[in-house]
Amino acid sequence: MRYTRILYATPSNYKDIDLEFLRSLLFVPGNQPRMLEKASQTFPDAFIPDLEDSVAYDDKDEARQVVSEHLDMLIGTGKKIVPRVNSLDTGIFEKDIESIVRPGLYGISVGKISSPSDIGNIAMALSRCENRAGIQTGTTKIIPWIETAKAVIDCHGILSSSSRICAAAFGAEDFTNDMGIERRKDDREIAYARSVVTVAARAANVLALDTPFFAFRDPEALKLNAEDSRSLGFNGKFAIHPAQIQTINECFSPTKEDIEYARQIIQTFEEAAAEGRGSTSLNGMVVDVPVVKRAESVITMARDMELL
Repeated sequence: MRYTRILYATPSNYKDIDLEFLRSLLFVPGNQPRMLEKASQTFPDAFIPDLEDSVAYDDKDEARQVVSEHLDMLIGTGKKIVPRVNSLDTGIFEKDIESIVRPGLYGISVGKISSPSDIGNIAMALSRCENRAGIQTGTTKIIPWIETAKAVIDCHGILSSSSRICAAAFGAEDFTNDMGIERRKDDREIAYARSVVTVAARAANVLALDTPFFAFRDPEALKLNAEDSRSLGFNGKFAIHPAQIQTINECFSPTKEDIEYARQIIQTFEEAAAEGRGSTSLNGMVVDVPVVKRAESVITMARDMELL
């Protein structure tokens, strides 16, 4: 049953995570003003105006200006805005953040992170921009992309290196390129790396966000992929097309059945506790403290998502 899987995939200390939920994050090419305007009418949990991979090098300056001009519009949607900027090694990282850091910006997403020192350099650069923008130091969050072998090995150190980090993003395309291996439909070539990212993110108390699914015209395949992501411990997934948002949101949200089953677990346990028992059963499954905590997390998440 689906609700059993979801209960077991929900962090028992869900409310300890800085971002209560971040299910869908929509990429929008930064050099396409009409796409940015159209995207503002959609409903992901976050917008990712992209200055990196979706923009050719010769168009970087134009994209930076376009994104800067459209940021206030996107911020006005009330969604989290997390532009993906160019990596430190490109030499244009600081130009990117100087053009976008402002009140209302939730954070930035940065690729090609390889060590905690990268995060330290990013954090210092953000502090300078925040000071110039007149906003409190430390306000701007960081979502680092874990997409190389070195980053996977150093993942927990990277994710625990700054209080600005709110989530980890796993990038399958760059990871397989770094490894010199081919992408497969069953994702077996990235299974280890994905698991490392989710475990390291949980240990660092940040969210884990899975790589985009590129077959955007195949909603059934996306659903299976997102459900697999959820079962590994990912909390959300990047979208490359607005049509993916609803499926991703549904896969990372409790269903009515999930919520009802969570309520049954809590009620059953409370009845057992009133009789002095520390565990009981429901539908042939043991119900003890960890199971109840997961059920409570489902109820809390459903309230935060306004499903209750």
